[in-house]
Amino acid sequence: MDRPTPEEYQPPLRLWSHVWRVLLMLVMSAVVWLPVAEHQGHVYGWWCFLDVLLGAAAYVVVFFRRRHPLAIASALAVVGAVSGVAAGPATLAAVSLATRRRWREIALVGSLNFASAQLFSTLTNPADDPTWLMVAANAIATGAMLGWGMYIGSRRELIWTLRNRAERAEEEQELRVAQARSNEKARIAREMHDVLAHRISQISMHAGALAYREDLSAEETRASASVIRDRAHEALTDLRDVLGVLRDDSGERRSAPQPTYADLACLVAEAREAGMRIELEDLVADGPGSTMPDAAGRTVYRIVQEGMTNARKHAPGALLTVRITGSPADGVDVLLRNPLGFGPTHTPGSGLGLIGLTERAELRGGRLEAGRDGSTFVLHGWIPWGS
Repeated sequence: MDRPTPEEYQPPLRLWSHVWRVLLMLVMSAVVWLPVAEHQGHVYGWWCFLDVLLGAAAYVVVFFRRRHPLAIASALAVVGAVSGVAAGPATLAAVSLATRRRWREIALVGSLNFASAQLFSTLTNPADDPTWLMVAANAIATGAMLGWGMYIGSRRELIWTLRNRAERAEEEQELRVAQARSNEKARIAREMHDVLAHRISQISMHAGALAYREDLSAEETRASASVIRDRAHEALTDLRDVLGVLRDDSGERRSAPQPTYADLACLVAEAREAGMRIELEDLVADGPGSTMPDAAGRTVYRIVQEGMTNARKHAPGALLTVRITGSPADGVDVLLRNPLGFGPTHTPGSGLGLIGLTERAELRGGRLEAGRDGSTFVLHGWIPWGS
């Protein structure tokens, strides 16, 4: 993370902040000026008046130290060479500038404050203290002043950084929660589409047959209605199973297991019983260690199921060929083909099924492609064996 600018971590000044700073400046001005005020009057009669006048101006100017820190601190340091009253504002301005922790500014202001303090001490030295003592005292005072300002600045930056990190952590946590919710909603939506679209397409196919067939006997009509009823019941059961995901911490169905590759034969047999024409060519490798993992098998199952749903919607009565090949070394290849425009259909299609399946395949590290090949619709997917 980049280092913040001083303007970012400087705290706002409220009424009490101004009050205690003014009181502290008055104390410092009194400590510096009162012991030498009488001496100033003896040396030059007007010096005392000038000292107070410049000091009063310094008390006004110091309130603008955050707008122009270097200029204000430098000017007040120079004024402090002839005004003891200005010692308080000059100290506050120097400490405020030191909180910025910029070495060039600190070096300049520190040098000006030390030189001004040394000059003021030399001009107003009624006790004739040794020069080395005044130099040492001014150096210690200047160093302590700047060191205190740097410590305050470092502490302010640390507090700002910690607060900023905490806020960012909260924002990132909220973002992760929202993303997890979005992913879960998308996963449930894909699951509902994969399951219900297959059942609803079966219901639509049988209902369409009843609508077009006028030569059916009463017994045949009852049989078709019974099939529609059974498929509707299965759709409701599947819907209940999928909605169980919302209450299951593991994300899996609770009332029914997830389908795997072993359930593919049942899916094809069920579709054939419903009147769909399907040719299944299963060339998946057999033998020890060649059992398809459940994760890959579930994705293959969903791809075949979606291909059957699309064929039932858009090409009812057409022959759907399904070819599955795979091995642990080569992965699983799924190819579905059916003619286009084969018979009328009134079942709407949203196109979301293929989008969801593509996302599902990509999440497993595979790919899924769908499109026309002349007058044939082709659905081609590849899934890694160990996905």
